[in-house]
Amino acid sequence: MAHDDSQTCACGGNCSCQSEQSAQVYLTPAEYVVRLEQYLADLKAEIVSVEAELATLRAPVGVELREPVRA
Repeated sequence: MAHDDSQTCACGGNCSCQSEQSAQVYLTPAEYVVRLEQYLADLKAEIVSVEAELATLRAPVGVELREPVRA
């Protein structure tokens, strides 16, 4: 099946995503702080998840860890 360049992407433009619908969003400093704090919380949760998975993979076969290993 050949690629059809006339297809539009999810943003409604012909994909390079340079359509008029992709307008920039400006945040106040307070909104940006909130967004960064949430991002940091998400990253910390991801670290805990990765540490737990690593601990599980490193554990000897037949040994189950109940708590993630914290650094």
